[in-house]
This record gives sequence, structure tokens and C-alpha cells, in this order.
Amino acid sequence: MPNDSNATSHIHEASFRDPSGHMFWDGEVLRRAVNPIYFPQYHKLKESGLFDNLIKKNLLIPHEETSVSEDQIILTPEPIPFITHPYEWSFEQYKHAALLTLQIQKYALSKGFILKDASAYNVTFHKGKAVFIDTLSFDFYQEGTPWRAYKQFITHFLGPLVLAKYHGMEMIKMMQSHIDGMPIKLIASLLPGKTKLNSFLYTNIHLLAKLEKKHHTDYKAETKIAKISKKAQENILTSLFEYIKKLKCEEETEWGNYYDKINYNDTAFTAKRDLIQEWVKDAQARKVIDIGGNDGTFGRAIADHVEELIVTDIDSGAVAHNYHLVQQNGETKMLPFVCDVLQPVPGIGFNNTERDSLIDRLATYKPDVVMALALIHHITLSGNVPFKKSAEFFAKFSKYLIIEFPKREDSWVESLLVRKREFKEHFDFYRWENFEKGYESHFKLLKKETIADSNRILYLFENRNK
Repeated sequence: MPNDSNATSHIHEASFRDPSGHMFWDGEVLRRAVNPIYFPQYHKLKESGLFDNLIKKNLLIPHEETSVSEDQIILTPEPIPFITHPYEWSFEQYKHAALLTLQIQKYALSKGFILKDASAYNVTFHKGKAVFIDTLSFDFYQEGTPWRAYKQFITHFLGPLVLAKYHGMEMIKMMQSHIDGMPIKLIASLLPGKTKLNSFLYTNIHLLAKLEKKHHTDYKAETKIAKISKKAQENILTSLFEYIKKLKCEEETEWGNYYDKINYNDTAFTAKRDLIQEWVKDAQARKVIDIGGNDGTFGRAIADHVEELIVTDIDSGAVAHNYHLVQQNGETKMLPFVCDVLQPVPGIGFNNTERDSLIDRLATYKPDVVMALALIHHITLSGNVPFKKSAEFFAKFSKYLIIEFPKREDSWVESLLVRKREFKEHFDFYRWENFEKGYESHFKLLKKETIADSNRILYLFENRNK
């Protein structure tokens, strides 16, 4: 049974905005407290079968009712190993999160309920699919009232997706600066003028921006709320769903087809794969993170030997390809997301703790093995990061580290050095001897193998402090 005192003393940093309840840590178990103000909705949702039906459809994270009292109801949701945020998703992931939200709202409406909020943070990815994680986001539907979360849906989902369609995936990263959604006037101002001729975008973005500007000084909430029938609401939800379903982002990315560009042959590829499989098995790894793992090729090579597998990459196209494979193959172990090692996502929101930084989430996750393949030369030569600094980064969350070092003779390294032009000699330190020395303060070298038929070395390190 949960310790009731923990329900207030260990409240999750991201769970304080909703008066209906909050998440809290009970030891290492994350639970949800439901406050009395939400009891009527909770009981009705439970009795109606809405929770059970959404869970059966794999749309809502499953939960168990752990304890019930007059003061609180405690729920224990199914654990989610690693939470990703909207600004870390590929275009298709973001799109699927939006469609999931619309699907749930339409189903809830048919049962006499609504989603009272439509935050992108109510969705994450678990077992290969988007899943809704805020059990208390539902409220009673009142006949004739519009969907109160409509504008939030536009600022959290439609706006970012349309901006990405026209300007590329960098637009999605703007959600990192706008935790409450991109301002509607900003979305409208960034869209091409021709979008005003599109009836759908004009109605859902440009007109909405005009109305917001017109009523922005309505401090007493005197503007009358227009009546809208349930059927009209369903039509709006259908139009949003159909438009977003067809959205595409045609952006060309540098590493999306990485394995068409690799500079080592089949012998080297197989030798590298075999070494990784052997070392991961020897470590008896349950959880593995492949940083800079592109489309998950080497992650899939060890998938049979682990329980959980996270694959990140800076290239949204590579992440999109990986996510497509996850969907296509019905994979449940693999979690792809976008990550820039040279600029890890910081903690954001109130007190900078509402959404945890990437490093904090990785440290909390405690992977057994971290893989960094074909990455160190980009960190060092493209990012100008000294070996000691990158070692410090990996040491924050790595127990065992499998890292690949391309030597100076490697064609990718030669290309990066040539681009330094007159400063090329400043990077004379890029040598395997200095790499090993830079990592020795944080890691103990366990194994070192030159990858057959290549100019690359594969290392297995153990963290000295874990």
C-alpha cells in the first residue's frame, strides 16, 4: 500500500498545475493521487467504461486503483521506462501524438465527456506507440459548449506540425521555448501568406489569431461563448484528423540515409556488429541506449539480448526512418527520439524542473550499456569538444560504454579535418592515444578491438564511479 504522506511530500515536478490531482513518487513507484474535487468525474468515467475501453484500445496508459478513501483515490499507472517530450519527436511521431489526442477527444465526446486540455505533454511513446498518459484530463461534456481545449490543440499540435511542413523540423524545437504551446499569432506570422487562401488553415489558424487579437483585453471574460452542437464539434474533429493525417514533411536531412554513405565494407560492418553483440551479452545488459544510432541498425542487432532499447539521433529523418521501422515491424522494445549531443535538452518550465533535462532523464533511467558508434569524431571535430569533456558527459549516465573511435586515416575524419582549413593543425590532438588518456579519468578500459578491414577502433569502458 502506498504511504499517504508521500502523496504530498514527493510530488512529481511536472504535476502541480491540475487541481484534480497529481503524480507522486512512492519510493521508486510513480502513482497518481485523485483529489475529491475530481471524484464525480472519476467515478463516472470508471462506471461508463471509458477508461477500460481506451486502455483496451491501447490509447490510454493502463492503471490500477491502489487505494480509496474520503480524501484521496490513489492510482498506480503502468510504468513507462523513459518519457520523451514533443521537441524530441520526429514528424511522424508528432503527427501520431496529435491524431491520438483527436481520436480520444472524439471517443470521449461520444460518451458524454471531453478532454479538458490538449497538451502535447499528455502524450508520450511506449511499447512502440503513442499513448495518452494523463488519466485526469477528462471532464463532463455540457450540451452546446465548444471544446475548451481546441485552441490548446492548435498551439500544441496543428501549429507546430504545419510550421514543420513549410519550414522544416527546426520548427518543432520551438516547443522547447513554449511549454504552454506556440502562440497563435506567432504561428500565423510564420506561415506563408498563401496559407490564408487555404480555408482549413485560415479558419483554424489565421482567423483564430485575429479573434485572439480582438479579444485579448477581455480581462473580465465578458465575450460570449458561441453555442455549438455536438455534431458540429464532431465535424471539426474529423476535419482536423483528416488534415493532419495527410500532412507530410519533405525536408531533406543529412543522415537520413546514413547506411548508404558508410565508408566501411561488409567485413567491417559484420565485425563491428559481432563485437557489439558479444560485449552487450557479456554485460548482461537489460537496458541499452544507442546515442547517435541513426535508424537503429546496430540497436536491432542486439534487440534479442535486451529488454529495453533507446536509439537517439540528431537527424530527424533518421529518427523518422527508425520510427517507421518500429511501426512496420510491430517492435515494442525500441524507442527512437531526436537528440543533439552537442546541445542536450535542458530542464524547462517552472523552476526549470517541470520537464527534466535529457541528462537527468538518462541518469534516472540508469542504462546498463550506452553505445556511441561513429559519434566521437563529430563531437570532437565538428563540435570542438575535448575528449575529457565528452568523457564527462557520458560518465553522467553510463555504467558500461561501447564507443567507436575512427582514426585520423578514416575518410570521414579526413573530411572533417579538411573542413578546418587553416585551423587543421589545431586538431592534431585527435588521435586514439589522446582519446584513451582523456577518458581514463572517468572510465576504466576493459576491451579494445580494431574493427576488421577498417580504420576504426571499438572500445568497451566501465564507469569508475558506478
